[in-house]
Amino acid sequence: MAVIPSRALGRQGLVVSALGLGCMGMSQSYGPADERSSLATIDRALELGITFFDTADVYGAGHNERLVGRALSGRRDQVVLATKFSLGFDADGSRTICGRPEYVQQSCEASLHRLGTDHIDLYYQHRVDPAVPIEETVGAMASLVEQGKVRYLGLSEASAASLRRAASVHPISALQSEWSLWTRDVESEVLDVARELHIGLVPFSPLGRGFLTGSITQATFDDDDFRKSQPRFQPENLQRNLTLVSQLQGMAAARGVTAGQLALAWVMAQGSDVVPIPGTKRVAYVEENVAAAGVILSDEELGALRAVAPAVGARYGEGTPTTYGDSPERPN
Repeated sequence: MAVIPSRALGRQGLVVSALGLGCMGMSQSYGPADERSSLATIDRALELGITFFDTADVYGAGHNERLVGRALSGRRDQVVLATKFSLGFDADGSRTICGRPEYVQQSCEASLHRLGTDHIDLYYQHRVDPAVPIEETVGAMASLVEQGKVRYLGLSEASAASLRRAASVHPISALQSEWSLWTRDVESEVLDVARELHIGLVPFSPLGRGFLTGSITQATFDDDDFRKSQPRFQPENLQRNLTLVSQLQGMAAARGVTAGQLALAWVMAQGSDVVPIPGTKRVAYVEENVAAAGVILSDEELGALRAVAPAVGARYGEGTPTTYGDSPERPN
């Protein structure tokens, strides 16, 4: 099994394992929760050298933070713990976004309680609130740093303009956005600005929600699996997207690795400031993902992988807060 090196996110001192573990699927979106398997997966991730764990207050309506907090109890000083705020649900089930300063403080206190810790290592705004100037939100987040409740700040799915405005208030150590062989939107503008500002990149869904592993060949999902309603998994798009996977599988077979390992190695090869967080609740999958850290790609292989066409279809269905939202300009 490959030894996972460390990588720095930003220039403020945040150092993490070069591969993290996304924990959302342990509580929602990919079938029923399986706490025994999830706890075993976190244990195995730690044994394999993963020190970077990602959750959010909205995952499983708080269940995920409580689960991760329980799993890391007694080992808190061995890990970098990231969580998020700003997404929620109205009474009718519709998504909401809130970046009001008072909400930032309240959300942090609630997350600390659920996680069973006195500080959060990396605190993200999960989505930019289009109704609140981001300077106000980040100002409240910076106050949490001053209080010692948060160590480093991050944004998720923010635009280039939002990154600039946020960084003018307080250093931003990490940007979490979707990035993989089938989702490359971040490369058009956001990536350059993040690097200009020395903000590390934390790609979520680097395996395309499992699609790039080659394990999904037809749109048959349980009712509680959110992929059932996502455009890229609908029959009219799925068959075209399978061409991408077929190309990937051919390259992986020639290299003697799995398609998922090749896809993950490609993301990790995009720079020393890139730390993907593939999610899983299965020990076997975390072992497979960690092995990808030892897959070093040649320039020829990187070029061949980049030539693979991205996915067909939108990332999310209607009503889901997506990427690159901007908040209003700060009032004079």
